[in-house]
Amino acid sequence: KLWRRGNLCEYPNMKIAVIGQSLFGQEVYKELRKDGHVIVGVFTIPDKDGKADPLATEAEKDGVPVFKFPRWRLKGNSIPEVVKQYKAVGAELNVLPFCSQFIPMEIINFPRHGSIIYHPSLLPRHRGASAINWTLIHGDKKGGFTVFWADDGLDTGPILLQRECDVEPDDTVNSIYNRFLFPEGVKGTVEAVRLIEVGKAPRITQPQEGATYEGIQKKENAKIDWNQSAEALHNWIRGNDKVPGAWAEVDGQKLTFYGSTLVDNDTPASGQSLEIPGACRPGLVTKQGLLLFGNDGKMLLVKNLQFEDGKMIPAAQYFRTGDSTAVELTEEEKVFVVWKSILSNVPEIEDSTDFFKCGAASMDVVRLVEEVKLRANQLQLQNEDVYMATTFQEFVQMCVRKLRGEDGEDELVVDYVSLKNVNNMSIRMPHQLFINGQFTDAEGGNTYQTINPTDGKPICEVSLAQVADVDCAVAAAKAAFEEGEWGKMNPRERGRLMYRLADLMEEHQEELATIEAIDSGAVYTLALKTHVGMSIQTFRYFAGWCDKIQGSTIPINQSRPNRNLTFTRREPVGVCAIVIPWNYPLMMLAWKTAACLAAGNTVVVKPAQVTPLTALKFAELTAKAGFPRGVVNILPGSGSSVGQRLSDHPDVRKLGFTGSTQIGKQIMKSCAVSNVKKVSLELGGKSPLIIFSDCDMDKAVRMGMSSVFFNKGENCIAAGRLFVEESIHDQFVHRVVEEVKKMKIGDPLDRSTDHGPQNHKAHLDKLVQYCETGVKEGARLLYGGKQVDRPGFFFEPAVFTDVQDNMYVAQEESFGPVMIISKFKDSDVDGVLKRANDTEYGLASGVFTRDISKALYVSERLEAGTVFINTYNKTDVAAPFGGFKQSGFGKDLGEEALNEYLKTKTVTIEY
Repeated sequence: KLWRRGNLCEYPNMKIAVIGQSLFGQEVYKELRKDGHVIVGVFTIPDKDGKADPLATEAEKDGVPVFKFPRWRLKGNSIPEVVKQYKAVGAELNVLPFCSQFIPMEIINFPRHGSIIYHPSLLPRHRGASAINWTLIHGDKKGGFTVFWADDGLDTGPILLQRECDVEPDDTVNSIYNRFLFPEGVKGTVEAVRLIEVGKAPRITQPQEGATYEGIQKKENAKIDWNQSAEALHNWIRGNDKVPGAWAEVDGQKLTFYGSTLVDNDTPASGQSLEIPGACRPGLVTKQGLLLFGNDGKMLLVKNLQFEDGKMIPAAQYFRTGDSTAVELTEEEKVFVVWKSILSNVPEIEDSTDFFKCGAASMDVVRLVEEVKLRANQLQLQNEDVYMATTFQEFVQMCVRKLRGEDGEDELVVDYVSLKNVNNMSIRMPHQLFINGQFTDAEGGNTYQTINPTDGKPICEVSLAQVADVDCAVAAAKAAFEEGEWGKMNPRERGRLMYRLADLMEEHQEELATIEAIDSGAVYTLALKTHVGMSIQTFRYFAGWCDKIQGSTIPINQSRPNRNLTFTRREPVGVCAIVIPWNYPLMMLAWKTAACLAAGNTVVVKPAQVTPLTALKFAELTAKAGFPRGVVNILPGSGSSVGQRLSDHPDVRKLGFTGSTQIGKQIMKSCAVSNVKKVSLELGGKSPLIIFSDCDMDKAVRMGMSSVFFNKGENCIAAGRLFVEESIHDQFVHRVVEEVKKMKIGDPLDRSTDHGPQNHKAHLDKLVQYCETGVKEGARLLYGGKQVDRPGFFFEPAVFTDVQDNMYVAQEESFGPVMIISKFKDSDVDGVLKRANDTEYGLASGVFTRDISKALYVSERLEAGTVFINTYNKTDVAAPFGGFKQSGFGKDLGEEALNEYLKTKTVTIEY
C-alpha cells in the first residue's frame, strides 16, 4: 500500500485498458494519465478515410499501444486473435468511457478489477441507447450519469458512482451534454477509478423499482402525437432535437420541428394560421416562430422547421419559403458533406462538432477547402474561412451564405413596411430596432410616426428605443467585440465584409435613395448621387484600409546594447456610439460607421428621430452582408433618452456626434463625467464665402448658389454668409436672385425638381422665424423667406442683402436655404478676413478669385477645417473633414478618421 493524493492507495499506478472512442474517451484517457496510471493499451475503432479517432490520435502521440479492431466477436463468439492481443497488455482494469462496439464478457471479466462503464442517465432509469433523449422526452426534472460495473446484462451492473443535475425547462440534448454530461462525466469517470485505486469503490445493486428501458430513438418513431399537453409536446420535440428530429405531416409533407420553448404568456400572439392534422387547434406562424397548442390550451414556440428535402428555415418564414432565409443545405449544396468525410473518425457529426477539436490539422483545412471548391466551383472559399467557422453548423451556414450570395446572419426575420408604386418601384423598409442581429420591438412596445415632409403625412410607425434598449444594444456590441467572431476576425475578412456591404448598398441604391427622399425630403437625383452614392464610396474606401492599419518600431535609447525592442500597436477602442443628424441620414451614418468598423470596433448608432428609415434599411443590409451579430446596432429614438444614455454608458468607449454646438457641449460633458470616453464632434457652422471682384462671375454665381441651396440648405458646410467685393456686389446679387427665381420647388421624386421640402415641420417654422428676425433687424429680403402655400414643409429659398455684422442672421446659422450677403470694400483683403473669422464657428469656408497668390493667402488665414477655392461642397472620401473652434474637433473621412476609432499601445520587450 502507498500514500498518494492524501489517500491510502490499495492499487497504486494501476494498469488500465481504455476501450472506446470519441472526444469523451480522449479526455478520460488524458485525465487518467495525469493521475499517474499506466495506460497499457487503447482499444478503439479503425481509421476512416485515413483519419484516426481522437482517442487513438492522443494515445499514439504518447507512444501508448493502440489497437483498432473492427469487431471483437464473429457469429456470437469472441475472435481468438483479438482476445489474445487484448490479454497480452496485462490490464488490471478496463475503462469504457464511450464505446459503440460490443465487448465480449471474456474481455469484460478478464482484468483483476473488472470493467467500468460510463452511462449518461441515472440508472436504473433509461437503460439502453438514446438515454439523454429519453431523459428529456419523459420530462425528468433530474438528469445525470452513472459509472457502473459491467455485467452480462444491458446497463444492469452494480452502481459505482452517480452524479445528478437539474434538467432546465428548455434543455436540449446538446445543451445538457455540453453543460454537464461531458465535463462532469469525464471527472466522474476519473473519480470512479480513484475510488477503485484506494479500495473504496462501492458495488450497489441496481433496484428494479423505477427501471426503464427505451430503445434507440429513430426517425420513424419520432412522429408527434398532438393529443398531449403543451409541456409533453415540448419535451418530445426537444428530446428529439437534433437527432432524429420530431416530425409531423403538414400540408402533405413531413415537417420536422426544432428549437422548442414553452410560452408563459396565456395570450397568443397574432399570426397566420397553419393547419396541423391531429392538433387540437391550428398553429400560428408569428414573428417569433411557430406557436403550437397542447390539449391543455397552453402554448409552445418552435424556432426552426425542416422540410423533407433537408432545407431548414426559421419557422417565422414558413409562408415565405421562397425567401433566402434557409439555414441548411439544399440538394445542390450537399457537397459540404465533405466535412463529414474528413472527420470520419467522429461517430456522429453534430452542429456543435468542432473541426479542430476533432483532431483536424492544417492539411485537413487545405483538403476541405479544395474539395468543396471542386464540387461547388461557384463558391469562393479560402483557408481562413475554415478558421472563422470551426463548428459544423457555422461552416455549413457560412458556405450556404456564400453560395447564395447572402453572407448574412441566418434567420433574419424582418417585419417590413411595404410601399408600392413609390417612385415607380416597391420599397420594403424595416421599422423596428436592430439589436444583436435581429429586428425587435422597443421596450414596452413604444412607437412613433415618421413623417413624409412632402405631404406631412405619416409614412409608418417606427419603434421608439428606450433606455433599456440602449443597455441591450451596448451589451450586444460589447459581447461581439470581446467574445464574438468579429473580435477574432482578421482585417482582410473585415474588409471583405465591408466591400460586400457596399455592393449590397449599390444593388439597393435606388431603393435607398427613394426612402431617403420620402423620409428626409432630399431630392431623389441628389439622394441617388450624394446621400447614397457617397455612402457606398465611403464603405469601399475604408474597406481598403482594414489591412493597412499598422503601428511602428521605435529605436529607443536603451535598445542597444541592452537588446530592447519597442513597437506600437493600433488597436480598436471597443464599443462606439454614433449619433447622426437628419440632413444626410445615410451619408452621415456612413462617414462615421465605415471608419469605426474598419478599425475593428462595434457600434451602436442612433439615427435622428425624424429620419430613421435608411439607417434601418442599412441594418438589414449589414445582416445580409454577413456582419456577425452585435457588430452593428441601430436605435431610433430621442436624443434626451437614447443619446443621453449612450453618452453616460460606462461600456461605450467612443462617441461620435454630428449636430448642434449646444448638444455637442452637453455630450462632451456627459462623456467626461461617465468614463472619460473618447469623443469626436462635428458641430454648427457659419461658413464664410469670400467672392473677390476678379473671380469668374459665372462660376461664382453657380457655385455660390450651390454653396447655400445645396440639399435645401440643410448642409453643415453651407455658406452661412457671403462676403462680396463692393464693385461686383450689385451684379452678383442681381444674377443670384434671377437664378433663385428659376428654381423649381416640388416633389423630391420628380426628376425636374430643384428644391424639395424642408426636413420637418419644426425646422420649417424655425426658418420662417429666422427670416422674420432678419427683416426686423433691417436686413433687406430680396426674395423668398416664407412657407410655400401647398401641403408639406416647403420653404421658398431666401436671399438677404445689406446684412450688417451685428445682426442675428449674420451671426447664427439658419441651416436652411437662406443666402446672407454682405459687401466689403474693394481690395480690403485683411478687412474681410477679419470679418470672416469673427465667429466662434470654423467648419468650412471658401474663396473665389483668379489670383492664386491671393487665394492661398486667404486660405492660410481662414480659421476653418476646410477651405474651398473656386469651388464649393467638393468633399471626397479620401480627404479629412472636420471643424475648428466651436464647430468641433476630430475628423471624418480620409486616413485621419481612423485615428478617431483607434488607440495606440506601446510595447517594449527585452530579449
